[in-house]
Amino acid sequence: MQESRLFKIVYHLLEKGQATAPELAEKFEVSVRTIYRDIDALSGAGIPIYAEAGRNGGIHLMNGFVLDKAVLSEEEKQEILTALQSINTTQNISSSQTLQKLSAIFNLSSENWLEVNFSRWGNKGTDNKKFEILKSSVIHKKCVKITYASSYGEVSERIICPLKMAYKSMSWYLKAYCMQKQDYRIFKLTRIIDFKVLTEGFSKYSFPETEEESGQSYHTIILRFPQNMAYRVYDEFDGTQVSRNENGDFIVSAQMPEDEWLTGYLLSFGTQVDIIEPAYLGEIVSEQAKRIYEKYKT
Repeated sequence: MQESRLFKIVYHLLEKGQATAPELAEKFEVSVRTIYRDIDALSGAGIPIYAEAGRNGGIHLMNGFVLDKAVLSEEEKQEILTALQSINTTQNISSSQTLQKLSAIFNLSSENWLEVNFSRWGNKGTDNKKFEILKSSVIHKKCVKITYASSYGEVSERIICPLKMAYKSMSWYLKAYCMQKQDYRIFKLTRIIDFKVLTEGFSKYSFPETEEESGQSYHTIILRFPQNMAYRVYDEFDGTQVSRNENGDFIVSAQMPEDEWLTGYLLSFGTQVDIIEPAYLGEIVSEQAKRIYEKYKT
């Protein structure tokens, strides 16, 4: 409790500039004597806080010291600026002068060395808008009605409670509680065809820590790629999932969901992939390739 109050005192002084001991005592519902003990504790911890007697006196912080030297390290300050730069595309933070203000407080340059764009090539920014609206629904705990195209080829409407935005394997996902399924689900943002933020809110849901609890099952898939596929192998798989055999081919062992998406994904490699395990997966892909051939043969 005391530690929380100490930080609140510091931030109050940062905002107001100064305060008297009786004012702080009233605000934090403690005695004046306790406030003076807190001031001593802050001073002993290296916070440059001091008191001035007299009519215009009060409790002050030395200008520009707390955020710059005591609360945040140089690395932490740079991480904050980097995080703000990384979402500049959706919020236009730079033009709102948030970055400039924090840069001045931190005494650091806000050089715009990082750019993040959530849109697919040729998308003209609609993915950015979708990301921003769904992010806002997570923050404000608002239910969302979505039209979703699943990896099983189904298009359905659902009402979800959005809980967390997640980036994985070159894609953004929305972790949520699905009211129709009465269970936790993960939705790929690019497959959310349409959405509407509802007025209804929620509060009781918290996404499970493990992916297995989200309704998606994963299986070990072992694939072999020739050397000329190095660019895609390292584009799409982590280095820890990749090994080389004696002739230089790549062997990939990865946990992946076995569904229609996986079939289409493997077909995207054409003849440049061999499915080692499970064997039945190769038969499924072969059958799908035959159907594609029959559809387009002249």
